[in-house]
Amino acid sequence: MAYDKFTVLKSTAVPLPIENVDTDQIIPARFLKATTREGFGDNLFRDWRYNADNSPKQDFILNNPIYSGKILVGGTNFGSGSSREHAAWAIYDYGFRCVVSSFFADIFRGNCINVGILPVQVSPTFLQKILSSIEADPNAQFEINLPDQTITNITTAEKELFDINGYKKNNLLNGFDDIDYLQAMKSDIAAFAEARDM
Repeated sequence: MAYDKFTVLKSTAVPLPIENVDTDQIIPARFLKATTREGFGDNLFRDWRYNADNSPKQDFILNNPIYSGKILVGGTNFGSGSSREHAAWAIYDYGFRCVVSSFFADIFRGNCINVGILPVQVSPTFLQKILSSIEADPNAQFEINLPDQTITNITTAEKELFDINGYKKNNLLNGFDDIDYLQAMKSDIAAFAEARDM
């Protein structure tokens, strides 16, 4: 199993209501030298989180202990720019399991799902309600239900459906990446190959 299974996530959320966040802002290019997926979380939003002397920027949201949780709530057009997988790796390694936005760049969306992060695209109106709930109460809870494909703002009891490709949904539910999916079908593939040889 490549990643944790994703079924239902109930968590507080970290708000980042900035539009057009690109992958270089998520993980700057100078940190792309590693070949394993570990350690990227330390440099998530590096230039926004730290000063040149490596001291934390007190006004950046990830440095504010009031906010925590496994859900990152971004502005519209989240994950634009280059196709680097490392952006998704950094978000996962930091501890987020879901990113919510009103629009995702397609490649970033795919990279997230491939590493076990669920990108939940909501309407602009619902996104603003989520951000308002967090602003009013940093401990506001949200539920992401992958089997039902719903996101619920527990504070307001409002719910919205989200879309996801069926194959990708199955992989997230099982904790599979693409290789794990094929490995799980090994006996079926072998049976098919044997039948073809007859």
